Amino acid sequence: MEMRRNPFAMTVAGIAIMGCVLAVWFVGATRRVPFVKKVGEYSIGIYSGASPFELSPSPMVRNPVLTAGDVTDVDAEFVADPFMVREAGTWYMFFEVLNRQSGHGDIGLAVSQDGYGWNYKQIVLDEPFHLSYPSVFKWNGEYYMIPETRLAYAVRLYKAAEFPFKWTYVKDLIAGNFLDPTIFHDNQRWWMFVSERCDVLHLFYADDLEGPWTRHPQSPVVTLDGNIARPGGPVLNCEGRFYRYTQDCDPTYGNQVRAFEITELTTERYAEKPVDGNPILQATGHGWNAEQMHHIDPHYVDGVGWIAVVDGYGKRFVYGLAY
Repeated sequence: MEMRRNPFAMTVAGIAIMGCVLAVWFVGATRRVPFVKKVGEYSIGIYSGASPFELSPSPMVRNPVLTAGDVTDVDAEFVADPFMVREAGTWYMFFEVLNRQSGHGDIGLAVSQDGYGWNYKQIVLDEPFHLSYPSVFKWNGEYYMIPETRLAYAVRLYKAAEFPFKWTYVKDLIAGNFLDPTIFHDNQRWWMFVSERCDVLHLFYADDLEGPWTRHPQSPVVTLDGNIARPGGPVLNCEGRFYRYTQDCDPTYGNQVRAFEITELTTERYAEKPVDGNPILQATGHGWNAEQMHHIDPHYVDGVGWIAVVDGYGKRFVYGLAY
């Protein structure tokens, strides 16, 4: 026998189901009931390869090696912008931890004995303003850090009072609303790239780390080009040649990383050219770095080759509270 459907009853049933869904959501949102939800976040992974421009996920690890869930001393929303150094056989990684409670970035620390397996330690630098992109380097036997501090309207220099856990403010190097300061030394003087917005790149130089710093006469060296202006990692000295990494922010923020060889660098002239094989890093379309990759810090290890710490953005399902 053919069953005839009642359109009115179907409409009532649909409204009832929708009402139940909304009621469950409302109760969850007001009483903080646990739900499974999909969230997007930055996390950190390890790549490796035969050169700093030909890298892929390291077979030695299961990426990502660090996520917001590894942070134990603050409520972290994500981790990103990793830099690492090696001291007395131990690897130290410094990175941005976005603190969900304060709404701004802090600088976190993780350590490793082999560069592959990482253990989160603690927040090592916290200011009343946003911190990110913690460029850490050693000079004259001392460790220094220049993080992004644009909300303080300055590029600020910090020094390790007790490496790697305690850092003290030294001085402002350059005044301005600058992003991702990237510093390096060429055996003659200091150089610093800083970006303004995501499409303008400035260059400064100094004879001494603490300055005074002078704007290069060709600065800005990149103008109105969101594909190549914003720094995406440290300047690399590879066999006497200098290379800068840049995050591609056009058409979307941080979607891939490119590399450029610096072919001319004097107090009067600056020139660069893209390396073969660009982009160096790309979003994979799935997993922890499905949508964005915007940072790299490569290091050569004798007998191993190149390993690099990178970050990526993707979405995953998490068990949490309804909002």
